[in-house]
Amino acid sequence: MADNLKLLLRLWYQPAAAMGAILDRVSLLFASGVLLAASLSLKIGAPWLPLGFYAPLLVLAAIYVPGALLLSGVLARMGGVGAVFQRDYSPLLTCAAMALAAVEFPLAVAAWAVPPLALVFLGALALLYFAVLMFFAVRTVFGAGNWTAGGVVSLSWVPLVAAAFLWAPLRFLLGWLASPFFLFYAWYYLGGELGSLGAGLHSRQNFRRMLEAAGVNPHDGEAQYQLGLIYQQRRQYGEAIRRFRNAVAIDHTQTDAHFQLGRIARQQGRLSEALSHFQTVVDQDEKHSQSEVLRELGGIYLSVRQYQDARNELERYVERWPYDPEGLFYYGQALEGSGDAAAAREMYTRAVEAARTAPRYLRRSTARWSRLAQKQLRGLAG
Repeated sequence: MADNLKLLLRLWYQPAAAMGAILDRVSLLFASGVLLAASLSLKIGAPWLPLGFYAPLLVLAAIYVPGALLLSGVLARMGGVGAVFQRDYSPLLTCAAMALAAVEFPLAVAAWAVPPLALVFLGALALLYFAVLMFFAVRTVFGAGNWTAGGVVSLSWVPLVAAAFLWAPLRFLLGWLASPFFLFYAWYYLGGELGSLGAGLHSRQNFRRMLEAAGVNPHDGEAQYQLGLIYQQRRQYGEAIRRFRNAVAIDHTQTDAHFQLGRIARQQGRLSEALSHFQTVVDQDEKHSQSEVLRELGGIYLSVRQYQDARNELERYVERWPYDPEGLFYYGQALEGSGDAAAAREMYTRAVEAARTAPRYLRRSTARWSRLAQKQLRGLAG
């Protein structure tokens, strides 16, 4: 319990790392209990507040988190609604409850020292910081990009605004839901269904524990690699790099770890390091990860304006994967940079067409390359 409370404090100075640790260690029961304690403390310090101490948890569970899950499904295309709820409801609710508790406890302390008007102002600031914490929660739970996470958090207030217009019946309904009589019968008759909503968090934490146990073995590079993937998916790149480097130290032929180290290094602008890792991948297996290493190498050479080197790598990649919009766009840039405008125009046109005919579930990720290719086409036409 003491470690979990430390994570509550850590949300104020290391929110990204704290959200990852909450996802690994904190149970939904603990997070709910902490939020109820924070809300009760705030209610005692400010009894004039219109909401009951149980209302924040119920609003999170019944309105805010389901709304955020639906938005994430739309913006990030995380899968079917049922699968998303079963997999991500309890992890996101756990993170959200800890985040709200982290901002409510300081308000509960302030309620004893400041007048009501000042407390309302502090409450507005606290809600803004809650939005910041939810940005990290969405990014951690879903592995979403910054723009997607920001969009989800920005739009997640819409269900709350809609609920505000229906607050009178909702207040009655939430009070009824919080009654011990209802909770007993809900658990008795719906215990299996309610338990399945918590399965997502349990499975994540159990898998993480098994990997950590396997990672104790100094000769198990695969466990280190899998842990690195978890941290990379959560965008905790420092820890991901450490795990991938451990995997490479254990087994230098761990091609997957070299590839991921190269991707992270390229993303962070450490191009010489990225080039070294990608070259190792090519030496070990040129066709690794569906030959994506060739596309990554081409992207690095484009960044340093080595257009002929980029052209050589990307030509091989496009021969193997002629319908990848990203690879076609990069190849078009290499051709344009080396002075072959006609061939570059053809590649840009193919990139636009490949993005247009991509499977529906890929179109959101391919749309970027279509837009960039069209922009380059307009520049060549001008």
